[in-house]
Amino acid sequence: MPNAKPHAELRLERFLPYRLSVLSNRISQDIARLYSARFNLTITEWRVMAVLGHEGGLSANTVAERTAMDKVAVSRAVSALMAKKILNRQTDPADARRSSLKLSAKGYGVFDQIVPLALAYERRILASLEPAEQSQLLAILDKLEAAELAEKPRVE
Repeated sequence: MPNAKPHAELRLERFLPYRLSVLSNRISQDIARLYSARFNLTITEWRVMAVLGHEGGLSANTVAERTAMDKVAVSRAVSALMAKKILNRQTDPADARRSSLKLSAKGYGVFDQIVPLALAYERRILASLEPAEQSQLLAILDKLEAAELAEKPRVE
């Protein structure tokens, strides 16, 4: 067909969203190996714990927003963590529909063991970059995150 229009071209291995996703998945899975068997936690459960370990007293919806995770996945993780006695939920006395989540004493015990493992992993992976490159990477990630947050969903 001499008049056939060529198809659009996308080289997935060079497409930034794909590359970031693959790298993120690989890193998350590597870190998960550090805590999944030892502490019986999923990636989602650990992310919920990490947010609440930094700032307790958040709702499940706020945790989902901060982690950009699906609300259903966060809800399941919260339920699992509560069953494991890692999280406590407090209902707002003024509004029974609202509740806040905090790590329990057991939860902080697990959190305090995982954080050094996660930070050591981060140091190992960042060691492949010079200090200036590490600073540049963080600055670039901040800019990309700000640009992504500024994007408005478009229907085309």
